Amino acid sequence: MNEIEERYEAAKKRYEAIGVDTEKALEKLQEIKISMHCWQGDDVNGFLNPDGELTGGIMATGNYPGAARTPDELREDLNKAYSLIPGKHKLNLHAIYLDTDEAVDLNEIEPKHFSKWVDWAKEKELGLDFNPTFFSHPMMKDGYTLAHPDKEVRDFWIEHGKRSRKIAEYFGKELGQTCIDNFWMPDGMKDNPIDRYSPRKRLMESLDEIFSEEIDERYTQDAVESKLFGLGAEAYTVGSHEFYMGYGLTRDKLICLDAGHFHPTEFISNKLSSLALFSKGIMLHVSRPVRWDSDHVVLMDDELQEIGKEIVRNDLLDKTNIGLDFFDATINRVAAWVVGTRNTQKALLKAMLEPIEKLKDMELDFDFTSRMVYTEELKDFPYSDVWNYFCYKNNVPVGLDWLTEVRQYEKDVLSQR
Repeated sequence: MNEIEERYEAAKKRYEAIGVDTEKALEKLQEIKISMHCWQGDDVNGFLNPDGELTGGIMATGNYPGAARTPDELREDLNKAYSLIPGKHKLNLHAIYLDTDEAVDLNEIEPKHFSKWVDWAKEKELGLDFNPTFFSHPMMKDGYTLAHPDKEVRDFWIEHGKRSRKIAEYFGKELGQTCIDNFWMPDGMKDNPIDRYSPRKRLMESLDEIFSEEIDERYTQDAVESKLFGLGAEAYTVGSHEFYMGYGLTRDKLICLDAGHFHPTEFISNKLSSLALFSKGIMLHVSRPVRWDSDHVVLMDDELQEIGKEIVRNDLLDKTNIGLDFFDATINRVAAWVVGTRNTQKALLKAMLEPIEKLKDMELDFDFTSRMVYTEELKDFPYSDVWNYFCYKNNVPVGLDWLTEVRQYEKDVLSQR
């Protein structure tokens, strides 16, 4: 028995003493698929028009060397990241990450333009999620896409949305895993509007047209994502939380909560239990805002841990799709993926290692003293020894060892670009 196994056995006994089965927790964690986002690897440029200017509230800052320039380079980087993350997961693609030699615009994309991604996902035993790209394009006019008053503009984006759903359906059929197709658009105004109602009505009607065709939900499910504000839309965002909560509930869609898309004093962890009561399901974009929706790499901070607790304590794993959304061009991009994904897994594991039923009984008995003492003592329990054992069982590096591999990859591959 090596040191990792010895420390795990000791931790296992400590958790057993408070009624927690670490083996069951690890079995459950093994089944959870995190949808890792592709756009960390190339600073959200994509391959539709790699030289195009980012617009629509999208901003990646920094110039760290080694950004992926082609789909093959991006897949190479993803392979390295997945090799350092325990478990089998999903990749979240944006429409601008098509892989084709054909000159094609967003309103012309087809499944064939993503076939290489499907072949790769099959080889790596990964699932795929999808996102239409409603930004960084000349047809995003005057800060609007689906809510634009010009029908020609709306029609372009409606066609893009319809085609994106067919691509998501293709992913689901080919890979045998439901593809979540998440719709977010940055429509809004920089200063105070006179008419907030009409753009929202146009957005509602445009989305209704996109979703008019029924698609078998074994293959794909639609999600809609809100935002408080963005660059260029500081005063008014058409697709607010209230808009999409109403739309999702009345149209039977998944509702996407992005950790950075709310007021700095709001937290999505506190919204999960309410939405779970009324919605069909939830899509998460786990991110880290720093004073605004800046999409920083996910750290093991209080909110990430609260998100994990809310999902696990309320038995919402089957109703919640967990994805990531951040992009940092100031650090090694592969390291960013690994840190964010492993931290999200850690937060879920830490929640699974609570004696949840015992804690709920304390609360029902109004024994707030015991509830406080237990939750405080749990902060010192050796969850990291359980996590390290999970990595060891999955044949991925433990602790800081993975950084050595990333540094070698940076030397051999990234620095040569």
